[in-house]
Amino acid sequence: MSTIHLSDDTLTVRLAPLTRLAGLLRDQRIPLTAVTSVEVVQDGLTAARGLRAPGLALPGRRKVGTWRGRGTRRMVDVRRGQPALRLQLRGQRYDELLLGHDDASALARRLSVRA
Repeated sequence: MSTIHLSDDTLTVRLAPLTRLAGLLRDQRIPLTAVTSVEVVQDGLTAARGLRAPGLALPGRRKVGTWRGRGTRRMVDVRRGQPALRLQLRGQRYDELLLGHDDASALARRLSVRA
């Protein structure tokens, strides 16, 4: 599971060691100026669309890794029963982050105020 930390000018996503390994991912530091939109999705599992490359998907339970589709590269870390935060980015390694978070709505409000 990822932890999300928000400072005055940076969004930091820290991944658990097993998540990093399973999804072949690394922690992300995103300047808030790169965030172009923030959206809460109630079902992160169905929101992760495209081809998994590389990553891990346990059908109906968990998705972690990179999902690609139609010119979009997404970093995904979601699980069943947890809302997710979808962040559209500009000029970063990923075009989109899709991150499960127990209080995605509150985090989206905090991000919207700062972005």
